[in-house]
This record gives sequence, C-alpha cells and structure tokens, in this order.
Amino acid sequence: MAGFIELSSITIYLILIVFWGLFTASSIISIFIYLELALLACGFNFIIYSLYVDDIAGQVFALIILSVTGSESALGLALLVTYSRLKGDILVPKLRRLKG
Repeated sequence: MAGFIELSSITIYLILIVFWGLFTASSIISIFIYLELALLACGFNFIIYSLYVDDIAGQVFALIILSVTGSESALGLALLVTYSRLKGDILVPKLRRLKG
C-alpha cells in the first residue's frame, strides 16, 4: 500500500493541474472540467486522511462532495447549453463581456 506522503503528493499534483488549467482555459467547458477535478482532489484528500486516522467520517464527506459535484456539473452544463443556444458561442473572452 502506498504511504501517506505518496498519496498526499497525488492530491497536490492534482491541485497544481487545476490551477494551471484555470489560468489557461479558453472554453467554459474546460473550466467546468478543472473545477470538477479540484473537487475530486478534495474528496481524495478526505479519503486519504480518513484512512490515515482510521475514521469513516472522511469517506462520508467524500461521498457528500461527490454528490454535490454531480449536481453542480448538471446545473452548470444546463446553464451552458441554454447560453450557447442564445448566444451561439461559449468562449471565455466573450463571456467576460456579460454584465450582471
């Protein structure tokens, strides 16, 4: 079994990939994918710590995070489909012009 440091380093690498992806993304779909990856890394971190301290609470939190992530992605993609039908394009530079 892999040690605590090796598993924690996987989470750190995932978070670094997320930061890189969020700063270089040109499509809103890729931004959603990187946000999903960040929440996956968070859930993975909860699982690692729950195995380390031998407590099931971290695994329960990871399941809650995954369920919230699923509902967030469904809602975000529904809004994205609606926006793309109205405007015809989902690139980030054009989304910056939106005024709320």
